[in-house]
Amino acid sequence: MSQTKIAVIVGSLRKDSFNRKLALAIAHLAPADFTFEHVRIDDLPAYNQDDDGNQASAVKRLKSEIAAAQGLLFVTPEYNRSIPGVLKNAIDNASRPYGQSAWAGKPAGVIGVSVGAIGTALAQQHLRNILAYLDVPTMGQPEVFLQNKEGLFDDKGHIAEASKQFLQAWIDKYVAWVKAHSV
Repeated sequence: MSQTKIAVIVGSLRKDSFNRKLALAIAHLAPADFTFEHVRIDDLPAYNQDDDGNQASAVKRLKSEIAAAQGLLFVTPEYNRSIPGVLKNAIDNASRPYGQSAWAGKPAGVIGVSVGAIGTALAQQHLRNILAYLDVPTMGQPEVFLQNKEGLFDDKGHIAEASKQFLQAWIDKYVAWVKAHSV
């Protein structure tokens, strides 16, 4: 059985990030032939077009990790009704120079968790707009807007029973999406 490698991009740098926890937990719901590898974005320089001809080693590493993956999973918080700057910076760095985007053609899923009642709905919409421009086929349905409440995760950090069926349905659709759109 061949492995399908998923590059996981978490839009939060916080040590105890709910979104990092969600990214780790959701991977446990995927089939055994899917591998989730978190890509590092905290060491990237601020994107500067002047650097396109000589990208930093961290940018080259990020682009290489994305290129090696068959799919993408974006797990993002919502900051000020949009995506975090660190996530946008990672997207910009790996999409440049123009015509050399590492993202293009990679099937993606977008998910996130927040303490707010609407979860990360607006951040996800902004991210989907960016990904559409970058030629990233992004799964549209089902959408997942999670509010971080008691009982979302169990004591081992996995998805708790109350949300397991809902998130299992999402990961099942995501797996099918990646398989249908991988090149």
